[in-house]
Amino acid sequence: MQTSALDQFYHNLPEPQQGCFLALRQYISTLHPDISQEWKYKLPFFYFRKKMFCYLWIDKKTKHPYIGFSDGLIMKHPLLIQGDRKRMKIFSVNPEEDLPMETLEAIFEEAFQIKLAKE
Repeated sequence: MQTSALDQFYHNLPEPQQGCFLALRQYISTLHPDISQEWKYKLPFFYFRKKMFCYLWIDKKTKHPYIGFSDGLIMKHPLLIQGDRKRMKIFSVNPEEDLPMETLEAIFEEAFQIKLAKE
């Protein structure tokens, strides 16, 4: 059985990043039945109703996973970081700690509200 580039991305990561990424993948993919996963721009991307929603990547300096939000520019959550990105904002996750579930829930709630308002 041949594995996809998306699956290879997750399984080729070292620990603790791999465990963190797999937990994030599971969490995001079960947030809503209209979420789908794709391998896009050499990144694991999540789509909501066939529109870009968020993606996962690794910070080059800290090696921490982060979630990038496609509508980050208009998101207001105080823990989102724009840096020098024009459109996206990110939320960094420490792979050595449990996922901050309350924070993730608040951020994703805002992201869903923005997507639904655009429909």
